[in-house]
Amino acid sequence: MTAAALALTACGRGSTTSSSDPVGSALSSGPAKGTITMWAQGAEGAALPSLVKEFEAANPGVKVNITAIPWDAAHNKYQTAISGGTTPDVAQMGTTWMADFSTAFDPTPKQVDTSGFFEGAKAATMINGASLGVPWYVDTNVIYYRTDLAAKAGYTSPPTNWADLKAMAKAMQEKAGAKWGMALTPGGADSFQLTLPFIWSNGASLMNADGTKWTFDTPEMAGALKYYQSFFTEGISDKNLSTAAGAKESAFVSGATPMLVNGPFEIGQLNQAGGADFDKKYGVMRFPKQKSSTSFVGGSALVVFKKSKNRDAAWKLIQWLSKADVQAKWQKMVGDLPAVQAAWNDPALAGDEKLSVFKEQLQDVKSPPANTSWTQVGAAADTMLEQIVKAGTDPAAALKDLQAKADSIGTGG
Repeated sequence: MTAAALALTACGRGSTTSSSDPVGSALSSGPAKGTITMWAQGAEGAALPSLVKEFEAANPGVKVNITAIPWDAAHNKYQTAISGGTTPDVAQMGTTWMADFSTAFDPTPKQVDTSGFFEGAKAATMINGASLGVPWYVDTNVIYYRTDLAAKAGYTSPPTNWADLKAMAKAMQEKAGAKWGMALTPGGADSFQLTLPFIWSNGASLMNADGTKWTFDTPEMAGALKYYQSFFTEGISDKNLSTAAGAKESAFVSGATPMLVNGPFEIGQLNQAGGADFDKKYGVMRFPKQKSSTSFVGGSALVVFKKSKNRDAAWKLIQWLSKADVQAKWQKMVGDLPAVQAAWNDPALAGDEKLSVFKEQLQDVKSPPANTSWTQVGAAADTMLEQIVKAGTDPAAALKDLQAKADSIGTGG
């Protein structure tokens, strides 16, 4: 799922699927048959009809009907379809929505092999111990940096720890003419989500191990947000960062702000903004290590609804879309990063210097809790972050307040 899609909020659901029946019933042998209805969002919805022609050719008795849905309308459309019993057979489900609709999903059959997916992506499809779909594509954030300006500042390789990251950002201001060292989000909708790599890399967690309690008020989380805050208090990052379309790309291309955090889709945007050969002026790096080097993982999953009229064929379509060669072809078509690790052996992916960094980062990723309270708790955390950055509130004190709010909201049952 794209950054814009990740920013969409989700509303509540009832109880989650029980782990007492974690595996779906078996699939039939032989090719897929009949009609499969599938809903998909964004670029995926537009490109899928071309791709699934190959599935139809391999399964002569099947027809796949794709309905493309805008991301900003998708959540409500799924909610309405579930309430009315009019769901499609298969759907592209944003990973942050899995908990919201989990009672409507068919458990993953044992014939659907999930062993080859990135573990962090697979975790987002697990609700209360049950697999309710499979990862389709993954999205993780890394740090983009101007290699040419870093060299002027005395850095010929990316920093590997937090201290060096801040030192390089300062050096690019002092020695390479940058106005700001690094673009970091100062607040606003879903801003807290963008701090999670720092939080997780400092050993903090959003919840306890069994998901029964929020854990914001900890030294590890306070330390991570103190470090994040320091970029603003020391004048390295802009408290009034523009959120206008193309603003961060323009600042990156001009050298005004030579570092930013984003996902793989940023490559195309920067190359377009920078023009010919600009791709040679920047690189990407994993999040520098503190206790770990952990980033956020998002993307989309593929699910089958319990109300599917052609469940057997629907899961066979998902099996086909999960094949390594199909995932590699899909990446070339739309740019989505494969969720199946074997797909990264494709020469076009394995030989791409920037995409290889994304693969490395995907070995150490996490996702927000899969419960229905996260949207509300995350919104409270967004407000807290803005107070920390713009008002200079002490992170430890702000986290005590956030802990109290999160406790009052609960964990979604």
